[in-house]
Amino acid sequence: MNQIKFEQLNEVLYSATLDNGLEVYVLPKHDFYKTYATFTTKYGSVDNHFVPIGQSEPIEVPCGIAHFLEHKMFESKGENVFQRFSKQGASVNAFTTFTRTTYLVSTFVNIKENLITLVDFVQDLYLTDYTVEKEKEIIKQEIKMYDEYPDWLVYIGTLENMYHNHPVKFGVTGTIESISKITKELLYECYKTFYHPSNMLLFIVGPVNPEEIIDLVINNQAKKAYQKFNGVRRIFPSEPPEVVRKQKTIRMPIKTPKCMIGFKNNNSKHKGIKLLKHELSVQILLEFLFGKNSENYDLLYDEGLINNNFSYRHTEEYGFGFSMIGGDTSKPDRLAQKLFDMTQKIKYNPPSKEVFDRIRNKIMGSYLRLLNSPEDIAKQFTRYKFNRINFFEVIDTLQSLSIDNLIEVSNQYFNEENFTFCQIVSNKD
Repeated sequence: MNQIKFEQLNEVLYSATLDNGLEVYVLPKHDFYKTYATFTTKYGSVDNHFVPIGQSEPIEVPCGIAHFLEHKMFESKGENVFQRFSKQGASVNAFTTFTRTTYLVSTFVNIKENLITLVDFVQDLYLTDYTVEKEKEIIKQEIKMYDEYPDWLVYIGTLENMYHNHPVKFGVTGTIESISKITKELLYECYKTFYHPSNMLLFIVGPVNPEEIIDLVINNQAKKAYQKFNGVRRIFPSEPPEVVRKQKTIRMPIKTPKCMIGFKNNNSKHKGIKLLKHELSVQILLEFLFGKNSENYDLLYDEGLINNNFSYRHTEEYGFGFSMIGGDTSKPDRLAQKLFDMTQKIKYNPPSKEVFDRIRNKIMGSYLRLLNSPEDIAKQFTRYKFNRINFFEVIDTLQSLSIDNLIEVSNQYFNEENFTFCQIVSNKD
């Protein structure tokens, strides 16, 4: 068992890599009442072209299959998984992103019992042809429901504007057509490959004894047999740096139009500290440009171009990245142009050192607040670890940034060829 001390944060992280490749991390927080555990596979919606375990030739599977598999993991031959955790005083949930699938448990009692239940149910897939076909209809209805939500449509429309070939453009759920092609055999193939312990990470945070927890997991895994595996070979299509189209208009029954602009990261091959620095730099830029304390926000609000629905987000992983900015507006074309123009001004009018320090300290404060939430710690730690980043190095990285980093990123990122926007307007106009 290894341990790393983070003196600045007064934290000690314990870890072990098991013989089957599973990485286990334990963060004891004895001032917490709740224990939170996540069991995560580095497998998300973009992983639809890969070489299966034990084979030499790649296969391509339908989009949405990772999310579909997440749903099916909760099916078992015996007692319902949710009921089992409920009897043990715990709650369980799961989610799928572009790059990972996470199963999570929170509890105040029976910590060891609930942890082993989490590990055991994720490592035991049960499928039948009947239940797979039944799930198809459930997820198709879920997709149809999303297709009625303007916020979802403007989001996925912006992604489709950005990406020519990368599977990120399909979102996490896939499409009705792709879901129809999923079979029990393909689900087992994906499960055997991506749910191998060497592609997974178990993280536990709470008032626990790290030695006891790690020994518990080691003993559990020693009873299970897995073939040797050197890691997943993923295959991604080539992706041009420029966006697919500059604009897309969707018409539907809607009272207030929506506008979303997007910037596509055309140099998204960063890992580790480089990725973290780029991500944090973009976050500072967006906060400076469009945060509620910014001059731009006041200008847009006073002109009636935005309301409280206005937001911005940045997503970055190895292989793809993008920012989206927008919300409800009565003048989507004007808002799109104003937002783009505002991103260009930062190239010759960067924030002052005082403003830069204030925004950086605000982001630092948000990060420190995460350390008071076991859920946030677990989710962020795993996401960063899969990107070769230590979650507890964020503070040091933030402190190392300068205004020059922001100028460099803005020159590379906020460009015409990276820019697109999607709007939703009334079909009565």
